Amino acid sequence: MEKIKNFLKTFLLYELVKGMALTGRYFFARKITVQFPEEKTPQSFRFRGLHAQRRYANGEERCIGCKLCEAVCPALAIKIEVAERGDGTRRTTQYDIDLTKCIFCGFCEESCPVDAIVETRVFEYHGEKRGDLYYTKPMLLAIGDKYEEQIARDRAADAKYR
Repeated sequence: MEKIKNFLKTFLLYELVKGMALTGRYFFARKITVQFPEEKTPQSFRFRGLHAQRRYANGEERCIGCKLCEAVCPALAIKIEVAERGDGTRRTTQYDIDLTKCIFCGFCEESCPVDAIVETRVFEYHGEKRGDLYYTKPMLLAIGDKYEEQIARDRAADAKYR
């Protein structure tokens, strides 16, 4: 009896018909594909994208040159050089992030005591050459200035859940 059943399944192409039925069921179902440039999917406020450096309200950069982000970076993507200013405070003279090395783990953001380095929601960036993804201090500050309002909203939402 089992042999006859197997023969009929093979002869009538049972597996093929079953697969086509499944395909037909999804063929007429509502599509859930997002048409990317025109449609955007919602992002979490904890999304880790492009790095940015923040400033205080008076325009002074937040980074105090503690080098914790450089020390905690598992990919060794951050390079910092520090100099002491005339008033005795330390500030960075060089703050570079190589995004070709960065794994976007967020450790730099977590380790920063003054919330100077953050990862924004920006994910639409690219580089034509490898050097285009090497971000320097002025570039990071410019990104921070451009997206400061969004960064501040994300920080407030994150503080609410901690």
